[in-house]
Amino acid sequence: MSGFARLNLTLGAACVLALMLAVGFGETVLTGAQWRQAFVDAASGPADVLWHIRAPRALCALLVGAALGLGGAVMQGLLRNPLAEPGVLGVSAGGGAAAALAIVLGLGVVPGAVELTAVAGAGVVALALLAFVSRVSSPAGLILFGVALSALGGAATSLVFNLAPTPLAAAEVMAWLMGSVENRGWTEVLWIAVPTAVAAALAHACGPGLRGLALGEDTARTLGLPVERLQVTALVAASLAAGAAVAVAGAIGFVGLVAPHLVRRFVRDDPARIWAPSALAGGLILVAADLAVRVIPTEQELKLGVLTALVGAPLFALIAARAARSWRS
Repeated sequence: MSGFARLNLTLGAACVLALMLAVGFGETVLTGAQWRQAFVDAASGPADVLWHIRAPRALCALLVGAALGLGGAVMQGLLRNPLAEPGVLGVSAGGGAAAALAIVLGLGVVPGAVELTAVAGAGVVALALLAFVSRVSSPAGLILFGVALSALGGAATSLVFNLAPTPLAAAEVMAWLMGSVENRGWTEVLWIAVPTAVAAALAHACGPGLRGLALGEDTARTLGLPVERLQVTALVAASLAAGAAVAVAGAIGFVGLVAPHLVRRFVRDDPARIWAPSALAGGLILVAADLAVRVIPTEQELKLGVLTALVGAPLFALIAARAARSWRS
């Protein structure tokens, strides 16, 4: 068995173990009799807790984390920048602004309306990025354009807060943007599973091209790689993954940045192979983080995005410092 296969197998086993722990533990402690009842009687209260509350929530956290990790790996390969992550091009900000608008307009009572609106917002940003790439293929230019779109999305979200008709609507927007997989069911699992699977297929397709692109754009063209088509495919993959994650769980930062760095040295910085272990690492991180917010003894459950930011920000600073040292050398 190759080292790459062992890495994926180890991360996959860790994800399964994390899922089991996430289903088994929570604020409500089940007795042995309740555990037996959960497996015997599907209509019982313990079964409802395990299979309709904890299980979809844990699986949703796994898939959202996988989408963010996958998106981060693709973005870092495309932009050849170790500090890139799914939110760097404004896709997450666009989805968040659209979802905030939907909540303020009262569409939250319509099943799937907020999620569809968030995906649409992320899609609009992705289309803008694709239009930009068709004219300017420079990674630096794409990053700057993405930063501008991200700032615009943040401003739009602030405008929604400013114009919120009631304090309750503003509070709902704030709660959603802080990021969480609380109260997510099997419908939300399907919402995130399908786009993530499509994004994974696209990441696999553009992997060899990203490996060639790592040698430089001019070298990639010399090798006969269709650079423009590669950029479009990678952008669609990253945007689809990030948009789906935002649509289901709100704004959750730093997972897409940290996950690729946790596995990078095991794949020798190979952009063609890093996306799969990055997705598994991202899923593992988010399942563990969601389990932590459920078992930490607080009067009000911490938001998932808050915890990932508290842990991810110092890691981001460490990664940035290491990258700066490598650039100086």
